[in-house]
Amino acid sequence: MSTLTFCNKCGTLFPPATEIPSETMKRFPCAVCNKSTDLTAASLATVTTRSHDGAFPSALRAKRSAIQKLEDGDVNTEATINQTCPECGRTEMKFYTMQLRSADEGATVFYRCDCGYRFNTNN
Repeated sequence: MSTLTFCNKCGTLFPPATEIPSETMKRFPCAVCNKSTDLTAASLATVTTRSHDGAFPSALRAKRSAIQKLEDGDVNTEATINQTCPECGRTEMKFYTMQLRSADEGATVFYRCDCGYRFNTNN
């Protein structure tokens, strides 16, 4: 891996040194301004970067608790519909949809009553 080298005159990014033939490294012309640059020093340079967890502080990370737990009641993924339950006769049921078949076909609707009865329909 080589370092990023830019033209001193116009700022154009040169290709990586590994892609430049060694005979043109001494006088490599910029593709934009045509200024020749010696890329041999850049190809020999070693760049070491280091980072640590606090280098990029995050407000979200600071607010996060050490242990996060999601309870079943925390997320309600079902909507309510006026649908009569075939089992108990209640007039309100919960439902959610899922795409179980191919994308050009309708979604499957899953119904659930508070009495525990469940059924689904393919739309």
